[in-house]
Amino acid sequence: MKLRMMAALFIPAAVLASTKAAAQTAESFVDPVAGLSLDQAIARALAQEPSLRATRTTVDVARGVRLQAGLRKNPSVSAEFREEPSGTDNQMMFGVQWPLDLFRREGRVAVADRELAAAEYSVADRERLLAADVRARFGEAVIAVRDLVVLDELLGATRRQLDLLRSRVESGASPPLERDLIEVELGRLNADRSLQVGRAERAMYELKRVLGAPPADTLRLRDTLEGVVSRDSAVTPVAPADEQRRSDVREAAARVAVVDSRIDRAQREGRFDVTLFAGYMRMDSGFPQIGLSPAGAPERVHGLFHYVTGGAMVTLPLFNRNQGEVAAARAERAGVVAMQEATTLAAETDIATARALDRRARDAVQLYSADARNLARQNLLVVRQSYELGRTTVFEVLAEQKRYLDLERAYTDALRAAYEARTALNRALGETR
Repeated sequence: MKLRMMAALFIPAAVLASTKAAAQTAESFVDPVAGLSLDQAIARALAQEPSLRATRTTVDVARGVRLQAGLRKNPSVSAEFREEPSGTDNQMMFGVQWPLDLFRREGRVAVADRELAAAEYSVADRERLLAADVRARFGEAVIAVRDLVVLDELLGATRRQLDLLRSRVESGASPPLERDLIEVELGRLNADRSLQVGRAERAMYELKRVLGAPPADTLRLRDTLEGVVSRDSAVTPVAPADEQRRSDVREAAARVAVVDSRIDRAQREGRFDVTLFAGYMRMDSGFPQIGLSPAGAPERVHGLFHYVTGGAMVTLPLFNRNQGEVAAARAERAGVVAMQEATTLAAETDIATARALDRRARDAVQLYSADARNLARQNLLVVRQSYELGRTTVFEVLAEQKRYLDLERAYTDALRAAYEARTALNRALGETR
């Protein structure tokens, strides 16, 4: 009696959990008409993903630096007034200084131009990596949905088989053990399905994150795993003329150019410079004695004088010729060149590896032909029908069902490998699709 009461308490909780899991069907994640395709997902991420938008601001910063580098130095204007505290003398002076900024402006502009190019290549490389990340997350979602579809198919067939067995047990045509075995298998499949729903939900949340969408947004997929792999197989990615076209390799080359321009700028700033100056002075000076004006009238002895000055001030690089900055820039260049070589080597290896994996993965998918999978499904159906006719045992049904599930999961693994290989190949080739 106590055991029955405990079972009555646990059954509603189990039923509730099963109902919640069953509410999330494969159709909850898929919309063949209005859902999001892979190409749309990549375009959406490139348009609104927050970290990419933050990276793009570096280009605007570089443009501002380039604008500033092209501006010439401002002239300086000075004014001064002097007056004798206990006398009548005073002076008024105005001066202008204009730095010519010889040789230096071209060096600043060259550095800014190359830093702008490097920033643009950096953004392009971030777009390349984000597109690959979106493809990976999209792939995880469609893979999880496909596994859920296979489990739902098996669950439906197992439920029908269990209903049949219950009727046969009640009529005495089958022993209760066979019914209990199918009930255990059904419980295992339900638990497996609940975990698979969690994997699908997690994959959808991860996809929303790389799309720049909040978790609460409604998102459904248009593409299926088979559809994407089939579409990719129909297109052969064209290799660039050389690996130098990839954004990270071009960015590495741009970094070398930046350092070269910094060396040139440091050398330019170590040369002489000229500053032009000009001035005007008005001086009112006199004595306390009284003299006669040209008209014969008495007046204070004083004079009003005007002076104009002009000249040039030359900065001579006798001691400081930017030797230290030039040496530091040259040392930095050695490191940047080595990094460029490493990036180029990595790009070449990525392309070669990705091409090999892509080719082998496509071959593996072709081996899982539609006829072979249909035959496996037909075999399972025949074994079930044979069991219903009393020609096989329930153990043979369970074994064939496991064989079919293993085949479908192996086919999913092959599709996953083909999808991931094409994602790696697109990333290696620098494609944002």
